[in-house]
Amino acid sequence: MTEREVDRIIEMAWEDRTPFEAIKNQFGVSESEVIRLMRKELKERSFKMWRKRVNSGVSQKHLKKRSEEISRFKCSRQRSISNNKIT
Repeated sequence: MTEREVDRIIEMAWEDRTPFEAIKNQFGVSESEVIRLMRKELKERSFKMWRKRVNSGVSQKHLKKRSEEISRFKCSRQRSISNNKIT
């Protein structure tokens, strides 16, 4: 992966509404691979804070745990993204 792709994956992983399935769809990186990447790239304290947030009820990182009212994984004000390129 390029540095830019790694940065984008980390950014998507931090976003509460971006599910792991969206990262897998765009980059082919599974949830466990995202966790390994985050562990490697983040400071220990930041990683622990992220994991706690993902495992809490605050995050919507898993589609199965999401409210049915949430039908998108990006902000409505965000421009359309196709294959991680802003169009």
